[in-house]
Amino acid sequence: MKNVRKLTEGAILLAAFAVLLLLTIYVPLLGMIVNLFLAVPFMLFAAKNDVKDILVFLISSLLLSFIVGTIMSLPLTLAYGTTGVVIGYFIQKKKNMGFLFISGSLVFLINLIIIYVSSIVLFKIDMITEMIDMMRESITTSADLLKNFGNPQDTEKVIEQFENGLNLIKTLIPTLFVLSSLLIVFIIQLVSLPIIKRFGINVEKWKSFKDITLPKSLLYYFLFTLLLSMLMNPAEGTFWYMAIINMTYILQFLMILQGYTFIFYFFDQKGISKAVSIMIAIFTFIVPFFLYIIGILGIIDLGFGLRKGYNKKE
Repeated sequence: MKNVRKLTEGAILLAAFAVLLLLTIYVPLLGMIVNLFLAVPFMLFAAKNDVKDILVFLISSLLLSFIVGTIMSLPLTLAYGTTGVVIGYFIQKKKNMGFLFISGSLVFLINLIIIYVSSIVLFKIDMITEMIDMMRESITTSADLLKNFGNPQDTEKVIEQFENGLNLIKTLIPTLFVLSSLLIVFIIQLVSLPIIKRFGINVEKWKSFKDITLPKSLLYYFLFTLLLSMLMNPAEGTFWYMAIINMTYILQFLMILQGYTFIFYFFDQKGISKAVSIMIAIFTFIVPFFLYIIGILGIIDLGFGLRKGYNKKE
């Protein structure tokens, strides 16, 4: 009886996944939203079953995606399927939200890397390079028009700035992959976990944003990376240049995140409305200069424990 219920539940979840997959593939605008729910069937199944059954379910979903979609739908299924399975399995093991987020992000990142490398090796398609080349051609075309209407020297400076920006994007591909994985998994959890709870699965609540504190060791990594950059001063285009600049950007992002959490914590201690914190966060995010200040605030908070100086308001 138990096996029959398990098979029925698996079949229903696979059917739901097939519908979501079809909408994602064949209804472009709606698919951009629907694809965020692709992990839900996997979370639901993995949260209730053992590893063997979960693997069977995952393999079945890959076969189903090949039948109802195309071979191009397999990477989509694999990325969302494995991410959903990992999150669901750790929900079953009663792991906290931070663990779910980090483990899900790592799995999604691995999938992104596999998809990117496979597209280059198997199909000779480098999506990012092609996108950069298209942007470069667009800039060149626009520059030719601007030269006829403006100062050629100013136009050359603008073109040079755009070229530097495009080269930086190419260098920061690893950073973009990491940040994209973090963002996508955060959104997946945000929209999926309320659905999971509706089916009677117990999921821990997110820790309040103001209470998030990153490991202090990240500060030492950040300082070490800056020191390494100054001592080595690697030439642009080398492996060490790419490694150091990507590590620097990722750690800077984390310091900024720490700075924002401190701002929310500080205003909460002072009894100031959360709306004020949100407005400050939006304003500083729009004006890039203030991001440096937020990052410094995050570094000080991690290094000197600013929060210890504030007692919880009565």
